[in-house]
Amino acid sequence: MVIRGLWICMPWVGKRAGRSGIWSCLYATTVSMAVFTLLFVDVIEQWITSMAMSSVSEPRAAVFPPRNVPPNRPEEFLLMPSPLVCQRAKPYLITMVTSAPTHHRARQVIRDTWGGENIVRGLRVMTLFMLGVASDPGLAKMLIEEAREHGDLVQGRFLDSYSNLTLKTLALQGWVRRFCPQAHFVAKVDDDVLFNPSALLHLLNKSHSPYEQADLYLGRVHLHVAPDRNTDSKHYLPKEAYPPSVFPDYCSGTAYVLSRSALLKISLAASASPLSTAHPPEDAFVGVCARAAGVLPTHSPLFSGGPSMPYWRCCYQTMVSVHHIPPQDMLHYWTDIRSSGRCLWLSVRASLLMCKVGALLGPALGLGKEA
Repeated sequence: MVIRGLWICMPWVGKRAGRSGIWSCLYATTVSMAVFTLLFVDVIEQWITSMAMSSVSEPRAAVFPPRNVPPNRPEEFLLMPSPLVCQRAKPYLITMVTSAPTHHRARQVIRDTWGGENIVRGLRVMTLFMLGVASDPGLAKMLIEEAREHGDLVQGRFLDSYSNLTLKTLALQGWVRRFCPQAHFVAKVDDDVLFNPSALLHLLNKSHSPYEQADLYLGRVHLHVAPDRNTDSKHYLPKEAYPPSVFPDYCSGTAYVLSRSALLKISLAASASPLSTAHPPEDAFVGVCARAAGVLPTHSPLFSGGPSMPYWRCCYQTMVSVHHIPPQDMLHYWTDIRSSGRCLWLSVRASLLMCKVGALLGPALGLGKEA
């Protein structure tokens, strides 16, 4: 690197400038390269992750003990919109938000922000909420009223709990497969995620996009993740349920996108070899099913799925998903990024850098938490 810098500087420095001129030019070159690197931190992140994925020796696909086929009939859902909702709306993108029965405030804020958009970049989008059964009868009655008022709840016949997140994902996939097969893309999003449909559609439809593939499984890819064998952990996965020592690469469950063909393949793979009981983590399970179906994940630095990201308007305007956003902040952030004009290129580059650096330093400084 030093030799290359000297070679670049020599024609400009000349013989009279001497050694001080060479070192000044070399210093300027180094600083310029550092600035260039920082401004394209997202591109570098994607390149490094892609290289790591291509060099990983994937474990053989594990076969989970069989269970029932994921719900795909109207009678297997306690609450759902009209079976014809997708035939009428004809969404290009359908976003299924996994939510808990008690998270009424989070759902309403999503309706009032990004989930309330029906036409984005000239394309139809639709947002629905996926829930399980509430253990409180009073809360169950409130959900019925909410479903009547908004018509956007899908409720499966399983207890809504952390340990049943895998069942919730299976129900989600089954519902979309059965009632919304014409959608080009389906996004699975948690209800504490600020999701940006416009940024996603820009990513999916820009010319010469690397995401223009038939079997798209897109998100923030986790690499080299080992199953948690700690019986006291909420992520505990017993060895008999999953014997291999590492999961295949998979997208963070906070937000990921599947193309129509990828959804069908992963859903069918899950039907053939899912969990015997509802073990977390559900996003790793989707990754295992994707690997069994021959669908490889694609990493995008515009999906967050780890530590909290500090708020920078131009960064949030560019990101597809940002995790760990409370309802009150989501409303404020969305209003800010939508009411302001589009950010300039340099502002986007600089703010993405600040977001990425802030997410990395946050846990060390006690400012963020892991997903």
